[in-house]
Amino acid sequence: MTTKPPLTLRLAAPRGFCAGVDRAIQIVEEALKKWGAPVYVRHEIVHNRHVVERLEALGAVFVEELEECPDDRPVIFSAHGVPKSVPAEARQRNMIYVDATCPLVSKVHVEAARHHDQAREILLIGHAGHPEVIGTMGQLPDGAVTLIETVEDARAYQPKDPANLAFLTQTTLSVDDTAEIVGALQARFPGIAVPHKEDICYATTNRQEAVKVLAPGAGLVLVIGARTSSNSVRLVEVALRAGAARAELIASAENIDWSWFEGVTTLGLTAGASAPEDLVQGVIDACRERFDVTVDTVKTADETVTFKLPRVLAG
Repeated sequence: MTTKPPLTLRLAAPRGFCAGVDRAIQIVEEALKKWGAPVYVRHEIVHNRHVVERLEALGAVFVEELEECPDDRPVIFSAHGVPKSVPAEARQRNMIYVDATCPLVSKVHVEAARHHDQAREILLIGHAGHPEVIGTMGQLPDGAVTLIETVEDARAYQPKDPANLAFLTQTTLSVDDTAEIVGALQARFPGIAVPHKEDICYATTNRQEAVKVLAPGAGLVLVIGARTSSNSVRLVEVALRAGAARAELIASAENIDWSWFEGVTTLGLTAGASAPEDLVQGVIDACRERFDVTVDTVKTADETVTFKLPRVLAG
């Protein structure tokens, strides 16, 4: 009998679903129970193919735009948030709609409106084209929000009135990269209005902190998540920066290239905020088939946050 090579698997905690993702998925499930299939969902409810396919099997229909939805079926807006024009169109068409926007994203929308009411120029730190950024910029008239993607953007930005500025951030950014951009803005504009409370959400921050602890000395870190998931892509970057020899983003165990494991005795494993736990277990099982695995859980925070369902679905 051949003995399997030993592998220490450092498992990040917290990992996987955050409260906003949990709530968004529940909203689709409860809507299907309440109104039956089909229920339409504008954009992927969360950035994970496995989650989307499971909901499709239950009767959810995912579309890109509201015009693809019939007037007489309920529609759900994704956890990333939508421009104001989308619910306005749904109301105009007398549609039943449920907004699954994460409450932490909604908080950024409220801040944007408050700064706009105070006639401030608003800078949004984020990634162009991400649904959350499109939704946040779409809360206000065109031109009211300027997107800042890099430190270079922060250094080059020329405001109309340097004394009347505010910044917000996308909730799923790299904490360290964002701190650098914020630093560049504050160095140029000491009076810039900052978010009341950190815009980067607790779950993004916690998952990055866990990776920073498990990455040093790891020959390989695997991050389970989708390429379209901003927080998952950031975890790969954080792992490399924190000292992992290699870090790879995978959708599931099926995407593992086992040649990555050559010479690896310590593996780090985590999952982005929209990746379900069964995918994590799938990777652990696949490793057990090939290695003598010892699992060490690296716990850096307890998460107790939960969000209520919208009133239309509650009870």
